[in-house]
Amino acid sequence: MSILKVLAPAVVITCGSLAAPCGYAAEEPVVTPLLTKALSDFPGKEALMITVDYPPGGADPVHRHDAHSFVYVLDGSIVMQVKGGKEVTLTPGQTFYEGPSDLHIVGRNASNTEPAKFLVLLIKKEGTPALTLE
Repeated sequence: MSILKVLAPAVVITCGSLAAPCGYAAEEPVVTPLLTKALSDFPGKEALMITVDYPPGGADPVHRHDAHSFVYVLDGSIVMQVKGGKEVTLTPGQTFYEGPSDLHIVGRNASNTEPAKFLVLLIKKEGTPALTLE
């Protein structure tokens, strides 16, 4: 199951809060949409900005974004890896990039006891899903 569901081009539903709506377990990341904006200088493209909160031990399934994805760590420590790349552990203030053809094979909280939070800016085709499971 996806960490976010896209119902329409710019409508994102978050799941995984304390009450675990949408049938997700408490270990699922919580994705919060912040902004969706058409990029008039780049016809057919839009920016989507989200935050992702990993609970202790939280992780993402293997996925891709079909977008340029820029990650900035806000709190805690996260582990990221794209297929063919090195696994990296990131702390607040550090960044990570995923290209449109990258397969995101590792995305998880580095801690089993502390939460982590990061900001993601996606530059993608208008109306396409933010995430595709592999």
